[in-house]
Formats: sequence, C-alpha cells, structure tokens
Amino acid sequence: MFRNFFASLTRNAISLVGTAIALSALILIITLFGMQLWGFEGGPYLGILTFLILPMVFVIGLILIPVGVILWRRKLRRQPGGEDVNLLPVFDLNVPGTRNWLLIFMGATIINIVIVAGATYKGVHVMETTEFCGLACHSVMEPEHTAHARSPHSRVACADCHIGPGADWFVKSKLDGAWQLVAVAFDLYPRPVPTPLHELRPARDTCEQCHWPTKHIGDKLRVIKHYKEDEANTELTTALVMRVGGVEGTGGTGIHWHVDPEVSIRYRSDETREEIYEVEMTRADGTVVTYADRKAPEEEGMWRTMDCVDCHNRPSHIYRSAHVEVDRVINEGLVDRSLPYVKREGVRIIDQQFPSHEAAREGIIEQLQAYYAENYPEVADEKAGAILAAGEALAGAYAVNVFPQMEVWWDTYPNHIGHEQSDGCTRCHNRKMRTEDRENIRNDCDLCHLVLAEEEESPDLVTMLQNE
Repeated sequence: MFRNFFASLTRNAISLVGTAIALSALILIITLFGMQLWGFEGGPYLGILTFLILPMVFVIGLILIPVGVILWRRKLRRQPGGEDVNLLPVFDLNVPGTRNWLLIFMGATIINIVIVAGATYKGVHVMETTEFCGLACHSVMEPEHTAHARSPHSRVACADCHIGPGADWFVKSKLDGAWQLVAVAFDLYPRPVPTPLHELRPARDTCEQCHWPTKHIGDKLRVIKHYKEDEANTELTTALVMRVGGVEGTGGTGIHWHVDPEVSIRYRSDETREEIYEVEMTRADGTVVTYADRKAPEEEGMWRTMDCVDCHNRPSHIYRSAHVEVDRVINEGLVDRSLPYVKREGVRIIDQQFPSHEAAREGIIEQLQAYYAENYPEVADEKAGAILAAGEALAGAYAVNVFPQMEVWWDTYPNHIGHEQSDGCTRCHNRKMRTEDRENIRNDCDLCHLVLAEEEESPDLVTMLQNE
C-alpha cells in the first residue's frame, strides 16, 4: 500500500525530485535538531539553517510533488487517446485502494503540518534571539552587539526592546527585516547605522514592561573616579547626589518628573534630536506653556512626544569616550597607574582612527612602547611587561568602542544622559529656551544633581563613607 502510494507520487521526474528534496531536508532538520538537543553549539547560523532555510526547502519539495503530478497528467491528456485522463485525481471512496491511498495522504499531510508548524515556531524563536540579531549580520551589527553585551541590559533580548509584545509590531519588524536582509546581501546598508530610530516603538510599550518610571526613587549617590593627565596620574573623585525623584504624593519630583503621568511634554527638533527648537509642556490642569529658541527656524523640524529614550538614548548600546575608557582601565587595575603620564598618553593614542582592530592593537602597543622608550628609557626597561599590558588594555578599550569597518568612532553616537558627550539635558535646559514672557526653562546646576565633591583628591566625604 505504501509502495503504491509512493509510486503514484513519484512516477514523474518533477515529483521525484520534489520527494527527494523534501526527504533530504526532513532528515537534515531532524539531525541538526537532535544535535542541538544534545548540547551542540553551532552559533546563530545553525539555528537559521535548521529552522528557517531547511523548512523552506522542505516546503518547496512538498509543493513540487503535486505540481509534477498535474504536469504529468497534462502531458498524458495531450497524447493520442488521453482525452479520458482527468487533470486532477478523482477520489472514489467506494474503492478500498482509494480509501487506503487517501488515509496515507491525510496522515502524511498531518505529519507535514506538524513539522512545518514546529519549524515555524522555532524559527520565530531563533529570529528573536540576541545571537540572531547581533551575529547573523556580523559586519553590520558588530558595534551594537558588542555594546549590548557590556551594557546594563545585556540579559535582555533585542526583540524585547525593538519589538515588544504583540503581533502587529512583530509583523512590522519582520517586514523591515526583509529589506535589511536585501541591504546586507547587496551591501546597501549605511555606515554607520543612523540614529535615532524614528520608527522605534514608544517606550511605554517596551521600556515600561520592566521599568516603573513613575515610582519614587528619590536621591542616589554616585561616586566617579577619574585621573588627571599629569605625570603621577593623580586620582580625582567626583561625588554627586543624583535627584532621580519620581512621582511622590500629588506630583513628580527630580529628574523623573518628566514622566509624571499628569504632565505631557512635546518638543520640536531636527532629525538628529540634537538641536531642540521648541518645547511644549501641558500641566495637569490643562494649561500649556511653550518655550522656544527665538533664533531657531520656525517651520523646520519634527514634533515628538517625550519619553524614556529622549534622555536614555543609549540604554543598551553605550559607547564611552576615550577619557572615560582610559579612566576605567586604570581604575580596574588593567593599566599600571605608576607609569608616568599613562592617562594622557593613553587618551592621545587611542583617540585616533586605525583602519582595523588588528591595526589598532599593533599601533597602540607600538606607540605606547615608543613613548616610554624615548622619554623614560629606564621605565621602558624596568616595566616593559606593565607597558605591554597597558597597551593590550587600551587596545581592548578601543575594540569595544570603535569599529572602523562601520565607521563608528569615539564620537559617533553621543549619549544624552548628562551633558558630557553631548549637550544632553542642556538641549532643553538652557538660556535660549524662553516663553513669550521671557521665562526660561530651569537650568540650575542643582536641578538634577547636588555636587558633594568635584574632582577632588581624597575628599573627606568619600573617605568617611569608605570607612563606614
């Protein structure tokens, strides 16, 4: 019975090829899936092959089978005496052989549906993994994937923020992804990846699935250590009380006053959102206050309702400045602080454009060794190992912030938190933003933070906190 069923489907070349393709794809899917169940790690491409490419090949093989049968019957009809051959098969359930054939066909169809449905489910899961987003198109997404891996959201999947819950945004993201696939295949993608993402889903649908922005946080102490560019690399400490705030009682306070549900803020800016032209605030009582830069263009720009990413514009893809990275590697002990002027020279050397990470590693180590050999020959001899380790650490800092192949440099993606890498908060909180009555948006230094110590050597407050 099974032999007759198989023979009826493969008596022509097209159906035979389709059957061979479908069976081969099925065997490969089962084999690769079994390898993954046994713990084999094949990277993102194994999942793409197993649950995306091979299932498509499997379906193509299945489609070829009935196509071949129809074409074969059409060929028989054109032959002499073939007028009685039906183009489509006729099922007479009174014939035992036909009933058996139909039962086998229905059983095979159910199995095929289960296989395709399972592969589709796993395929959707694969497409939402961080590995798929960051590694499948490695050359394009390497900067974002690297930054994500060392961010506070490293354990949050890309899809949780870029897609969020619900089918509508999932479908939209996959349609966008189809063009991105074409762009990668034909090298049409921009370098660097442009920001901000104007089609990003609103933060209330994504960020607030985990965060509670209206919760009152109050004040948070932040201690920052950095180093002077002097010979001794003197350690300096800045201590800030960050007035995070939140909703308390009948209103919001602190920095998170902006997310008070009773307040709505819109602004008009250029496409980069770096230049703010106008800010409109609607208070809880419905009154509207408009602040504007009188020298800004009156009609240009676009309006946007403020949400989390207007300040937290780099929540998962953080690129630090050269100064901050050198401070970090010194503070973590990766660079020997006793090396003269290592902070100054470290910043100078890594704040360059090398053609690749390999060239950067060689150039950074070579330039650092050359500096000490020329200016401190005794140090170069006595601390050759420390200088080499410092070069390696500086090269590592360069490799996680600068990506020459995507034209991502130290200042490509400014961070709006604070006002060091970009104007950040002062895009709005500046003297240029005024109402018609010449009332300014507040821009007091203590609006967002209280400075307890600013670039001090061993401030008493920090010493006291450490002793406690």
